[in-house]
Amino acid sequence: MKYRYLLFNKPYRVLCQFRDDQGRVTLKDFIPIPDVYPAGRLDYDSEGLLLLTNDGRLQHRLTDPRYGHPRTYWVQVEGIPMPEALEQLCQGVVIQGYRTRPAEVALLPDEPKLPPRYPPIRFRRFIPTAWLQMTLREGRNRQVRRMTAAVGYPTLRLVRVAIGHLQLKDLAPGRWRELTHEEQQKLWHLCS
Repeated sequence: MKYRYLLFNKPYRVLCQFRDDQGRVTLKDFIPIPDVYPAGRLDYDSEGLLLLTNDGRLQHRLTDPRYGHPRTYWVQVEGIPMPEALEQLCQGVVIQGYRTRPAEVALLPDEPKLPPRYPPIRFRRFIPTAWLQMTLREGRNRQVRRMTAAVGYPTLRLVRVAIGHLQLKDLAPGRWRELTHEEQQKLWHLCS
C-alpha cells in the first residue's frame, strides 16, 4: 500500500469527516483522494491546518496525547488578556475537572494576515480583541476555546497554523497539497 500524506486548509464550517447525515459541508467536498482520514480534528467552527493520511501508525502517534506532538494556533479572543491570564494558560488551566498540560502562549503584536472568514466574526465597537499564539501538546475536544474562556477571554476565531514542523503558510482555505519528501521524512522522524 502506498501511503498518502495531505495537508488541507480547512475552512470555517466544514465538518472534519467525509460523511454527514445532516447535509453539512464535509471533507468530501474538497478532497477527492479515497481512504485518507484526518490525523486529529478541528471543530466545525475552527479553521486551518489538517493532516490527512492512510498511514494508521502515524495517525495514532499524532493523535495519542502521550506523544505530546505540538500544534500551534492563532486565537482571536474577546478583550485584551492581562499578563496573569496568559501565565495561567502557560501553566495549564482546569477545564471540565481536568488540568490541561502547560502551553506556550504569546500575545501577538499585530493581527495575523489571514483570509477573511465568512461569515466574519461579530464586531463589537466598544470591546477590543487580541490575537494569541498558542502551542498545545494535547488535543482535547474544544480545548483552546475552553482554556481561553476559563481565564475570561472567549475565543472568537481559531486557526491552526502548524502541526509540529508542518505549517499552513500560504495554503488557501479549501485547498490541499501532498507533503514533500522532506516533510514526510521529518514527520516520520518526529513520530518514530
